[in-house]
Amino acid sequence: MSIPERLGKYRIVEVLGSGAMGVVYRALDPDIQREVAVKTLLRGADGAPASGVSLAERFRNEAQAGGRLQHPGIVAVFDYGRDEGTAFIAMEYVAGHTLSRYLRQAALGELTIADDDVLSIVGQLLEALHHAHEQGVWHRDIKPSNLIMTRQGKIKVTDFGIARIQSAELTQVASLVGTPMYMAPEQFRGKAIDRRVDLYASGVVLYQLLTGQLPFTGEPESLMYKVVHEPLTLPSQLPGLQRLRPYDAVLAKALAKEPADRYADALEFRDALVAVVGRMHNAAVSDATVTALLPAMPRAPGPGGGTTSGPPPTHFSDTDLSQAEASLARHLGPLARVLVRRGARETADLPGLYTWLAAQVTDAGARSALLVLRDQTLGSQATGTGRAGAPSTQGSSLAGGVALASAFAPTQRLGPPPAATSPPVSATLRDAAQRLLAQQLGPIAAVVVKRAAAAEPHRAGFLERLVQAVDDPTARSRLAEALARLPD
Repeated sequence: MSIPERLGKYRIVEVLGSGAMGVVYRALDPDIQREVAVKTLLRGADGAPASGVSLAERFRNEAQAGGRLQHPGIVAVFDYGRDEGTAFIAMEYVAGHTLSRYLRQAALGELTIADDDVLSIVGQLLEALHHAHEQGVWHRDIKPSNLIMTRQGKIKVTDFGIARIQSAELTQVASLVGTPMYMAPEQFRGKAIDRRVDLYASGVVLYQLLTGQLPFTGEPESLMYKVVHEPLTLPSQLPGLQRLRPYDAVLAKALAKEPADRYADALEFRDALVAVVGRMHNAAVSDATVTALLPAMPRAPGPGGGTTSGPPPTHFSDTDLSQAEASLARHLGPLARVLVRRGARETADLPGLYTWLAAQVTDAGARSALLVLRDQTLGSQATGTGRAGAPSTQGSSLAGGVALASAFAPTQRLGPPPAATSPPVSATLRDAAQRLLAQQLGPIAAVVVKRAAAAEPHRAGFLERLVQAVDDPTARSRLAEALARLPD
């Protein structure tokens, strides 16, 4: 994937993130010297829609929904356009982390989100939603990965891709869209929806922040049944959480099965929380919570409490592996870590690692980037220098000099082609992968798995496609780790 110099008038600075559907860049608006985030929809990503709404329509809908909203708690949309067939949205650049990253660290026991901060997060969210609802926009996919916490402790709502705009025809098609764990009962039933689906999802977020777990979980079919039929387990009924009893009535109303039994609007929900604590929520989340994230997020724990990918092999430096992972991540996302760690255990040196990785991936841009890095490494070794012109040392993973450069000549393919190194996709693998993916995508996981298996008959490419189907970076990382553990 080549990085464009410009999109429209915006000068591209760097890649902020990428997924199966598009890329987000940090860019500069040259007219007013303002940093912006430019979100693109990849050409060719807009295939036949499973939900009745094409990705191009959803993308344009995101621009239209965000463009009519002007609130400090909502990521502002500045512009929508096309550049040589690439659709893009220019929006407010927000420095911060998604709430899902904070929740993950809390789940690992490395962060405690104080009740005051929970109230600030949800209070800010509800005020932002009230503005959106007053403008006739319903988000319909409120969840932690769509909430950004800035460095100043402010919450900003983002991603209005499946928003419902009153009077717009687009979102009349197929109401079963969203993230299953945060969807209201009427969304599962296919009934008419209104702003109260956002209030329900906000209630799920509040429940998750207070208790550390979701109110309903399970495989798609059982999850749907629970959301529609089973009574809510109130927070104080959970082991060790009797202190949360004051929130029981608030959450019982927010998560009511019938929309008429929920709060009428977002401010009524907020005021109910104010009544519980006896004061208005703080205007910003505390510095202690905002700055709690470590520079690098820890990997998800594996069975027995260890890490799934294990420590890096000692014959590679952390810098070597980080460079390989960074190069691959822009194409493959979280699966890059899994592949790099596996390749490091099967190869003896950095050029061999790059060649092994190139043989595993089906993405042409990723393969090209890896082979360029391999050739650059070989050139450095042939001249007796390492990165940045520094002399190579015997302790480096680049040991070997000219002899190694000859053995790994650019014209020589090292290692077998992808089909030979990656086993075919078995029915067992498909079924297990579908169960994992359904936790993120719901029933549509079956369609995604079927298409991935048809396009990629071998394990590595198949799993790569499944990971790219999940937008949330934290969820993608967890899925990549879980998929890598599946037996062939």
